[in-house]
Amino acid sequence: MFKTKLIEQLKNDNHYIIPKYLLKCQKKLNLDIDSFILLIYLLNIKNNDIFDYKDISKHTDLDKKQIFNSIDLLKNKKLLSIEMIKNEEGILEERLNIDSFYDVAFSIIIDDKKENTSNIYDSFEREFGRTLSPIEYEIINSWLESKISEELIMAALKEAVFNGVNNLRYIDKILYEWNKKGIKKSEDIDKRIKEENDESIETYEYDWLNE
Repeated sequence: MFKTKLIEQLKNDNHYIIPKYLLKCQKKLNLDIDSFILLIYLLNIKNNDIFDYKDISKHTDLDKKQIFNSIDLLKNKKLLSIEMIKNEEGILEERLNIDSFYDVAFSIIIDDKKENTSNIYDSFEREFGRTLSPIEYEIINSWLESKISEELIMAALKEAVFNGVNNLRYIDKILYEWNKKGIKKSEDIDKRIKEENDESIETYEYDWLNE
């Protein structure tokens, strides 16, 4: 009976969420188990919570030494910072800030995506003559996730550069128009152009016998 109640209690207890992106980049973060647990805890609480190692220990079962060692490791990896902020009463309070963690995680994820694609991002940066912004990375990634082939994206990039335009909105419009016309690969582009040219040629019926 006690076991059943305890199991039910465990099932209904509050759970910490582990973001999918954290699992994807945890190897490259190279954290020990204590630091990983602390990071998960910090991701699940408000970023402006007052630093209280006793409260952290209560929720994570890490002791004081483990907590401070983990904080040092996260700080050294630029995943965390400690801020001194005045409260409403003008008293300074220590708070743990993990905003920098998101920057590091973003860089890892983008690097992984670069490795898993045929340097499509490098091609855009080379053609644009500049580094892509985070938003531009996400736009290109959204095309790939929409099952638009790299081949077609590169063809749209080539079309944009040929027309002297180097922004993703223009390329997105090209891809949208091609999708409406059923163009799925570069060979379809030439085929469609040929069909449009054939349709534009006017034909006349001429009665040679009764000229």
